[in-house]
Amino acid sequence: MRLIKQLLVTTLLMLPYALHAADLGGLWQTTDDKTGKPRSLVRIVENAGEYNAIVEKGLLATDTGDAVCDKCTDERKGQKIVGMTIAKHLKKSANSNVYDSGEILDPENGKTYKCKMTLGANGNELEVRGFIGFSLLGRSQTWKRVE
Repeated sequence: MRLIKQLLVTTLLMLPYALHAADLGGLWQTTDDKTGKPRSLVRIVENAGEYNAIVEKGLLATDTGDAVCDKCTDERKGQKIVGMTIAKHLKKSANSNVYDSGEILDPENGKTYKCKMTLGANGNELEVRGFIGFSLLGRSQTWKRVE
């Protein structure tokens, strides 16, 4: 009986961590594809079952926060990158760690790609994949959870 109580208490104490690990929302650090160094902080928020990613801060020494998306071709053209929604319409799929059916913007070239995000088992790493057509034709980044 004592062992059952201990297991129950341990499970209840670990529940918040398990729930947090299963959630995509939070602050994530992106990585520069060319240098491998931290590039920006992006906040992922949920609204009515859809997840969006908003650039909260640039981390490069040259980033003043005034950079704009000159190459964007949609409503984001000329908009500051800090504060910009770069990924939107992501929805949790049947697999609880995969979020897809969304799109992501690369502010470097102004192009929008289909997007799929896969949350790591520990909840602290996020594989972000942008692609054209099929997921095989694209590239991935690993974002690290900050909070």
